[in-house]
Order: sequence, then structure tokens, then C-alpha cells
Amino acid sequence: MAPKCAPETDPQSTLRAGLPDRYLTPEDIASLMSVPLETVYAWRRKRTGPPGFRVGKHVRYDPAEVRAYVTQLKSLDRVAA
Repeated sequence: MAPKCAPETDPQSTLRAGLPDRYLTPEDIASLMSVPLETVYAWRRKRTGPPGFRVGKHVRYDPAEVRAYVTQLKSLDRVAA
């Protein structure tokens, strides 16, 4: 019996509906925010993006912290407008 594959979803609808219940990869962040992967790496180097953490040599992001980061960006944008 072949394993079931998860259906493809629109990254923005995933972000609106709620982030996955797992730690996110840099590729997940790039897809969710529709930015190049190199942008995510630049954010990490400059410490300007969502906070990540290392698991060995791999970088992961806590979905709750990503949500807080997006909420902070939205509120800053509203204040600036």
C-alpha cells in the first residue's frame, strides 16, 4: 500500500488558517511569505526576520514565533500608515 501524500496547499491560505503543528524549515518560511530562500537566510544573518533556532546543523522556526513576528509586522505597518 502506497503512503498517502498530503495535498498541496496555497502557502498564504496556510498562514491565514493557522500554521502547521510542526517546526518550520527555512524553505517553509520562504514559501509562506513568498520570498526567495536567500531572503530568509539574509533575515537570519541580520537578525531581522522571525527568530529561528538550530537543531544540529539545521535551522527551524517555531510556528508560534512566526505568527507573533507576522502580527508585529502588521501592527508596525498600521502605525506607519
